[in-house]
Amino acid sequence: MNEQDIKSNMNKSIEATQRNFNTIRTGRANASLLDRINVDYYGTETPIKSLATISTIDSQTISIQPFDISCLQAIEKAISMSDIGITPNNDGKIIRINVPPLTEERRKDFCKLASKYAEEGKVALRNIRRDAIDKVKKDEKEGLMSLDESRDKQQIIQKITDQFIARIESKLSEKEKEILKV
Repeated sequence: MNEQDIKSNMNKSIEATQRNFNTIRTGRANASLLDRINVDYYGTETPIKSLATISTIDSQTISIQPFDISCLQAIEKAISMSDIGITPNNDGKIIRINVPPLTEERRKDFCKLASKYAEEGKVALRNIRRDAIDKVKKDEKEGLMSLDESRDKQQIIQKITDQFIARIESKLSEKEKEILKV
């Protein structure tokens, strides 16, 4: 595993962590709140964004306009059954979701969830580091590199890991500020 592969894998972990952060409510209307919600559309689990145009009307309202009006009820049901805790309003053509302001307790819960997602991202980075270091040690045992080369590569891998962990910490602090902002 070379440095480019390690960085590529770690970037994927950071992107996954960012996607998880995007699903956390911040008290403001955001279309990414609906990213994880799938609708039973003719027997197939389909993401809402594949079935409708999602837009934010203002800071408190999300508008969902289905491409096919017949799936309006299914979209409404999927949102109601989801874990985002918001009730959709259906006017026959468009679904509107009013995002209520968050309570202080709810904001703290969302900060804990963001911390959990960040920790999962860090664990993924550490797993990538472990695999890369194991490969370097294996190459050293097989005589493909010297002890000094092995130590140098391990230090490089650790530096890369530290950089990516710092990026996750930075994204976490941004998300926490966004959540706690009233």
